[in-house]
Amino acid sequence: MTAGKKIPQRMCVGCQTVRNKREMIRVVKSPEGEFSIDKTGKKSGRGAYICPKRECLEAAIKGRRLEKSFKCSLDKEIYEKLRADFGEAGG
Repeated sequence: MTAGKKIPQRMCVGCQTVRNKREMIRVVKSPEGEFSIDKTGKKSGRGAYICPKRECLEAAIKGRRLEKSFKCSLDKEIYEKLRADFGEAGG
């Protein structure tokens, strides 16, 4: 008897639901301090996961959960860029 392969789980910073890592969108802060959507899941830097729903992104922004995850304050321009990128990525 062999155990099945473990599927990585991550918590959405918006709705606080635990889901499969591959079902979620990763927001990453690069070592240079630039924020972006990581479509591959392999970019280096600190990451936070969000469900592919606009409501989850807005909840994360409203609750300042991205700032807590990245341990820094975010400018309005970064939020606007994330909203634009998020629309392309899946929500």
